[in-house]
Amino acid sequence: MSASALAAEKKELTPQQQRMSECNKQAEGKKGDERKTFMSTCLKGESAKPMTQQEKMKACNTEAAGKKGDERKAFMSTCLKGDGAAAAQH
Repeated sequence: MSASALAAEKKELTPQQQRMSECNKQAEGKKGDERKTFMSTCLKGESAKPMTQQEKMKACNTEAAGKKGDERKAFMSTCLKGDGAAAAQH
C-alpha cells in the first residue's frame, strides 16, 4: 500500500468520531459538569435542553469577542433571538 493510501485511511473518521468532533465544537466554552452533561447528551444524539436567556447571553457574548459597535450590536441581536445559523457562522 502506498503512503498516500495509508494517510487517506487514517483521516477517514468513523461516525462516532465525527459525532465526537461535532459535539466537541458545540461544547466550546462549557466547563466541568456542564460540559460533561452536554457531551453525554450530544453523543447519544439527543437534543440538549433549550438554553435559558442567561445562558444565551453568556454564549453570545463569548462568540461576539472582538466585534465592536454596530457589528457587535447586530450580531448580539441575531444571536439572542436564537438564530442558530447566524450564531454558528460567527
